[in-house]
Amino acid sequence: MILRTGVDILEIDRLDSVSLAIRRRFIQRVYTPAEREILGEDNEALAGRFAAKEAVSKALGSGIGFVRWQDIEILDGRYGEPILNLYGNAVKIAERLGLDTWSVSISHSRNHAVAVAVAMGQTGSVAGMHENPGSQ
Repeated sequence: MILRTGVDILEIDRLDSVSLAIRRRFIQRVYTPAEREILGEDNEALAGRFAAKEAVSKALGSGIGFVRWQDIEILDGRYGEPILNLYGNAVKIAERLGLDTWSVSISHSRNHAVAVAVAMGQTGSVAGMHENPGSQ
């Protein structure tokens, strides 16, 4: 069995410190249409999903450098729990690593959003720690 984790924390106020034009470009670039529909302009929700995307990219061993932001999508499950969908290079890396089961958790305080991603697989490789995870 293989187990990989990622964690990220973000100051929620960072989203307030940018101009409206930059904020809109950021939202368009980072979030999928389905995510944008759910999140709207809520800083807490935007920060939580951003932290979750970072945490997933870290569990993949790639960081965001080898996957596009929209390759990692975090939607709401039936009870509001985060549901992860992978696309593009994120799927390729997860398959190469043998990761087929994911759990994502997002939490907030007044000032911070934090997310943890845990990825599991029955068989797999520890690749990604010592090589370019976006290769192949």
